Amino acid sequence: MTEKTFMAGFGGQGIISMGQLWVYCGMKEGLEVSFFPFYGAEKRGGIARASVIVSSKEIASPLVTTPDSAIVMNMDSLPLCEENLKPNGIMLVNSSLVKTSPKRKDVKVVNIPCNEIAESIGDVKFANMVMFGALAKATGALKLDKLEEVLVSFFGEGKSKFVPLNMQAIEEGKKAVAV
Repeated sequence: MTEKTFMAGFGGQGIISMGQLWVYCGMKEGLEVSFFPFYGAEKRGGIARASVIVSSKEIASPLVTTPDSAIVMNMDSLPLCEENLKPNGIMLVNSSLVKTSPKRKDVKVVNIPCNEIAESIGDVKFANMVMFGALAKATGALKLDKLEEVLVSFFGEGKSKFVPLNMQAIEEGKKAVAV
């Protein structure tokens, strides 16, 4: 199994954190991983992208040129994700912010209202974790059986109070993906 994912949005949406958590969970599950972030110099509002790979075999290159799955967190990311996603790939779209459907008909589009789901949990800042759960469910690439352990380690003591809300957001994201 190898899952190559391209994540895209704007700075402040937690794209880089989502990519880091994805590969940390992969490592805890004994998989080979690769994480390649890209972001603009702006603190918030610029572009943010992450290419991630989780695989049961050795990864030859960290570059994700034709992803199996793509996460589109904002409108500006749709053209890039649509252009690069492999045929029959999975495109997970934050339908809260992306109101245009992809033009391609050879990809599976999964719309998740990440912002609305996150707001119902308590804060729009959990939208990335909603998408994280949706990605896990849609691709089946990770079991997330060590998720709480990863979140506690990732956030540290100072932010450990947010672990339950992150767990809830991830579960809600999984539920938002129809089987």
